[in-house]
Amino acid sequence: MSAGSLLARIDRTDLVRIAVVAACALATALLPAWPLERVPLIALVGLMVGLWPILREAFGDVRARRMSMELSMLLAIAAAAAIGEWVTALIIAAFVLAAEILEDLSMDRGREALTDLMSFLPESVQVRRTGAAEKDGSADGTAARPGGGAGTVVDAPADFRDVPLAEVRVGDTVLVPPGGRVPVDGAVIAGASAVDASRVTGESLPVDVGPGDGVHAGSVNQMGALEVRAERVGEDSSYGRIVRAVREAQSTEAPAQRLADRLAAWLVYIALAGAAVTFLLTRDLTATISVILVAGACGIAAGTPLAVLAAIARTARTGAFVKGGAQLEALSAVDTVVFDKTGTLTTGDLQVVSVRPADGMSVARLLRLAGSAELYSEHPTGRVLVRRAREMGIPLEAPTDFAALPGRGIRARVAGALVEIGGSGDSRIQVRTDGARIGSVRLADTVRPGSAGAISALRARGLRVLMLTGDAPATAHAIGRELGIEDVEAGLLPEQKLARIDAEIAAGHRLAMVGDGVNDAPALLRADVGIAMGSGTDVAQESAGVVLISSDPEDLARTLLIARRARRIVTANFAGTIAVDLLGIVLAAVGMLNPLAAALVHVGSETAFILNSARLIPGRRTGVGSSGTSSEHRPVGSLVR
Repeated sequence: MSAGSLLARIDRTDLVRIAVVAACALATALLPAWPLERVPLIALVGLMVGLWPILREAFGDVRARRMSMELSMLLAIAAAAAIGEWVTALIIAAFVLAAEILEDLSMDRGREALTDLMSFLPESVQVRRTGAAEKDGSADGTAARPGGGAGTVVDAPADFRDVPLAEVRVGDTVLVPPGGRVPVDGAVIAGASAVDASRVTGESLPVDVGPGDGVHAGSVNQMGALEVRAERVGEDSSYGRIVRAVREAQSTEAPAQRLADRLAAWLVYIALAGAAVTFLLTRDLTATISVILVAGACGIAAGTPLAVLAAIARTARTGAFVKGGAQLEALSAVDTVVFDKTGTLTTGDLQVVSVRPADGMSVARLLRLAGSAELYSEHPTGRVLVRRAREMGIPLEAPTDFAALPGRGIRARVAGALVEIGGSGDSRIQVRTDGARIGSVRLADTVRPGSAGAISALRARGLRVLMLTGDAPATAHAIGRELGIEDVEAGLLPEQKLARIDAEIAAGHRLAMVGDGVNDAPALLRADVGIAMGSGTDVAQESAGVVLISSDPEDLARTLLIARRARRIVTANFAGTIAVDLLGIVLAAVGMLNPLAAALVHVGSETAFILNSARLIPGRRTGVGSSGTSSEHRPVGSLVR
């Protein structure tokens, strides 16, 4: 940040106030006292100007019955003036004002790194609600349609109209021009382009999209125009959920922040007690005032929330969002990561390998019954059966009396027949109607591209990695061997997963549970911190404290590294503040620090600890579509070294 932009962010009144106090200190030191030798008028003017904001904050702390550094510094300045140390009192006041400006700037940058997200989406968008058929060419045949190359000027077709973003509804068709920002989560229905989703998913390279592909709100369209059918809008979109999490993070306190506030108050009490003991033993007012001045707990009181805000902002840039400071702190302390398999370590994009109907049953009828029964299911198995039936052109009908049986499958009525679908202990899905087996479908899953790198990065950091899955043991252990996971437990029902989570917690482990399905929700809630995949069910995402928008396991590794870094910074601030304050109190009590030196130690340590927290604040992006090369986007392997 340039000096000019830095000055532009500072309230001019604060700068003038510091200048007046500094000028009064210089004049008091150089000019003779007037009108009274012991009460220089110019010093009184400087203190009246400089102490106003300090008085205001100290008065609020007194009303709230809360000890603060502003209150302790006000007492010290008053004591310095009382013994005739006018120049010292003025310089201390100037230091305190300057330190508050630095604190405000750092906190503003931390908040800005978060609230910068909120102003990114466009205020209005082009929407079609006429119900016109989707086809190439505009309603009047004159307006350009999606698909233009980079640099093409695309006018909105006649059947689109401009509406505020807040009024966009699910089902609307949204036109995203080249260079425009995608305002909703949805599916591309016309056009082809590349989109930069780095703000949302952390993916550093633009991704090619076309009809049928999904796009996230907050992505930037690079080339051709796109028509996107809105599936999630407002706060329900990927970007909206990040913004909502940001608001909640700004309004809630993490346990570490509450501890920092308590420790700051105790350091003030210790300083005041030390000052009382110093005066009783030495009767030296100068040493007594120095003891009060040297204790600087503002570094942890302000540095802790700054570290939390900055860390949450940084995780949002990596493709994950943390719902609050408590979740960030819990994530930083985990020693064990428990993964579900399907849809988490694997894509969940199952493929039908074979269909084996029973005698007298055709493949088409078997898939019609199975696909119809699974039509309302959110489980990946159900989705693949529905997709396979539709790919084969098999008509499906809506089921009745649908019921999901967590860990066992589903049950529904199709054309009057009771259809039951469930696993059989291997990769085959068994299908029954009215209790009789009518065939089986064999499925295969694939490992997510980032799973191996994520597991390697977690293990390199000394974390235990477990896989708990309801899948067949043979399949689960094969995936475990491929990813390097030694602790694999398969064939577990949801209540058995929960029992394993409880056992790990009872053994003293701090757990993060990663899952994506309805059946994972109880375990996500029970673990110290639940982590849901962005492609998972709404229930899983609501149950979790962290959501991986891109569903990339490597984003989990990056987020955990950021949480641990924030924890190290906060811990360093705690330890440093305690060490500096205790040493400073001792040196001041024995007369080795005069009031001015004590104030310098106070302000210097406070500045150092606030700047230490500010290291977490993510840098600004270089442009709207910039993917950047920041550490958030480097391979996880490069971050763990």
